[in-house]
Amino acid sequence: MVQWVEVVNFAAMRKILTSLILLIFTTCAASATEPADTAKTPQPSEAYLGFMEQADKAIAENKWADAELALKEALRLEPFNPMNAILHSNLGMVQHYNGLDSLALDNLSTGHRLAPKSVTVLLNRGEILTSLHRIPEAIEDYAMAMSLDTTQIEPLFYHAMLCFNSDSIDKAKADMDQLQSRFPDNELTSLALGTFNAFTGKFKEAIPYLNKVIDSTPTAGDYCTRAMCYLMTEQLAEASEDLARGIELDPTDGELYFYRAILNKMRYRPEDAHADALKAVQFGVASDRIKALGL
Repeated sequence: MVQWVEVVNFAAMRKILTSLILLIFTTCAASATEPADTAKTPQPSEAYLGFMEQADKAIAENKWADAELALKEALRLEPFNPMNAILHSNLGMVQHYNGLDSLALDNLSTGHRLAPKSVTVLLNRGEILTSLHRIPEAIEDYAMAMSLDTTQIEPLFYHAMLCFNSDSIDKAKADMDQLQSRFPDNELTSLALGTFNAFTGKFKEAIPYLNKVIDSTPTAGDYCTRAMCYLMTEQLAEASEDLARGIELDPTDGELYFYRAILNKMRYRPEDAHADALKAVQFGVASDRIKALGL
């Protein structure tokens, strides 16, 4: 086994792990409240529904400012509409994608007050809290969502990943066991188990799970994680291929150049290793990790 464990500092690899905390985005397809009694609840006006349609169209086109305006108009028009919980949730996510996380959190919290049992709202607020690095609160939201709906994999997955990212290994392991027993064929389960095994040093065990993920919807981070596993199990050709594919997907990911520097050093190509080390630093890798490589 190649002795790169000190260089591959798992605490320093949070960037890869954090990149696996996927964004959740929902639209108005599902209500955040219990189904309304149409005999007692006034129906939304045509104008209200029109603003919702405008928001949906703007969201589909990634026009966040237009979507925000349409959602605000709908909320202003009918401030007591029972559908407003999901509108506040969607407004928060639109603001999040537009870089307005503080406003986004306010709207998600309003949505939660209006519909405290909505898993959708909790999932979205967990995403915002994660973005704001308020991880303990995000974990609480995912835990609450888990308790409200045991049939959904997303709360369990994100709870597992955040617990692991917070070094709550026992809780993460318990979640992983639940994922494996309840959702054995789900891609998120493969992603969670591949990541967990990789970052706990079980490189050989991680590879089959990462294979399933990469065969489906690969990201640069997935290729980077599997390349690390290949390096640690001395499968250099496979590592090289993964790093090339990862860089093709995201040429600004410093971790990919960091691992390619390791690969080139293992192949006794010091000039190439040095060039990759410089690129790694350029794209955000800490210089002390490069120094640990002797580059």
